[in-house]
Amino acid sequence: MELTPELKEKLEKIQQKYEAMGQDFNAYLDCLLYQDTVKYWDYIQVDTLLSLQKPRTDFPDEVIFIMYHQITELYFKLALREFEQLGEKQDLTAAFFIDRVTRINRYFEALTKSFEIMILGMEKEQFLKFRMSLLPASGFQSAQYRKIEMYSTDFVNLVHKDVREKFTGNEDIESMFEHIYWKEGATELASGKKTLTLVEFENHYREEFIRLGENIRTKNLWQTYLRLSREDQQNPQVIKALKQNDVNVNINWPLAHYKSAVRYLQQDPSDIPATGGTNWQKYLPPRFQKRVFYPLIWSEQEKDEWGKAWVEEILG
Repeated sequence: MELTPELKEKLEKIQQKYEAMGQDFNAYLDCLLYQDTVKYWDYIQVDTLLSLQKPRTDFPDEVIFIMYHQITELYFKLALREFEQLGEKQDLTAAFFIDRVTRINRYFEALTKSFEIMILGMEKEQFLKFRMSLLPASGFQSAQYRKIEMYSTDFVNLVHKDVREKFTGNEDIESMFEHIYWKEGATELASGKKTLTLVEFENHYREEFIRLGENIRTKNLWQTYLRLSREDQQNPQVIKALKQNDVNVNINWPLAHYKSAVRYLQQDPSDIPATGGTNWQKYLPPRFQKRVFYPLIWSEQEKDEWGKAWVEEILG
């Protein structure tokens, strides 16, 4: 092989890189000489990935249920990486903001559109049987989804709508956390008491959520938006990306779950409680929660009709 000027330049740059780290360049050349090639199955950890489905029953469709939720959590992880980068970005521009929020939007749109894979991919009879072996676990307990909500907006917008006006948003996160909207979704339908699903979820994640809330007060997506220049804040594409994020997380995604709950849990004369006893009838429909991440960019009419315009499209 000819030692071209281009190759010499690359070798010199690599040598400078390792010298700057106090490392022996020749030792790393030996490493390149002896190390094995990268294989797809090792790099992607395929064998490990395919071993992570651990059904608790013999019903074949339980594997579909597990895998779809695992896929969902991976998409959530992708979204959280984008939120983190947005919050930490110095010299923020409209182009960067639009690009990264659009990535988040694509992740949620892919999840919403693919939800029918699970909705239509399981036999109702199988689901209603194997779900009983999952108690008190519930998708309600997705910590990554709760973090996405926290990364999206000022924490006060996650406070239950019935008490939200009592807060200014400047209070400590712990006091607002006690009134976070999703707690109502994990109360027993009959008694109004916390379900074991909620008790275990709070015991495991409460302190982590509170710490995160405090750490990202100035780094959530709304506060990141406010760091843009006045001109960039009024950029139609910036507003469009934010609105789509609001719709994806607070309307389309919950309605996809509502459609699934209706298919599997709704029956006469009374509905079946969701896994873990969560109150899906009150928790999932956007018209009940009125949860809006970015209220200042929506008109009063749009907020009054929150979720209505999309119900027919999602549930029709």
